[in-house]
Amino acid sequence: MKRLAVMWTPTNPLHEATVRDLEDLTGSRGIQIQSLKIASPDEIEGGFRAAAAGRAGAVWVVGDPMFFIHRTRLATVAIDARLPTSFFGRGHVEAGGLIAYAPDYNRLHWQAAWHIHKVLNGARPAELPIEDPTKFELVINLKTAKALGLTIPPSLLARADQVIE
Repeated sequence: MKRLAVMWTPTNPLHEATVRDLEDLTGSRGIQIQSLKIASPDEIEGGFRAAAAGRAGAVWVVGDPMFFIHRTRLATVAIDARLPTSFFGRGHVEAGGLIAYAPDYNRLHWQAAWHIHKVLNGARPAELPIEDPTKFELVINLKTAKALGLTIPPSLLARADQVIE
């Protein structure tokens, strides 16, 4: 792959920095980033058309509430555009997206609840350690892979936490 399209929202303060960091990381590997700034759900189809016209080998949709709300639409448009698309979370793949690799949100919610429990029992929030995610999950949708004409390597399927058939 020589070109990766990255779909992000200008309203999320973290996204622009994420795209810049990705450009820094991929430039040395010969991969060009095509930035797709999506300000509203009405721009999703146009974003995929731009990715296809720009000859992107794949699309990465950065995690954002707007994209999660419209996850089924994103998955459908990605398949229609014949573009393999990676998402930030299991829900996208369950809605028809190809692949996701992200923190296990159930585990993150459990960690947050545990911190709240500690605070309610007298712990000072400033003294609690910051905890990064410790469990990530890989979810693959084989039905979508088939619709895109892709074969997922058995070694990747074996590492997946969930394979949707």
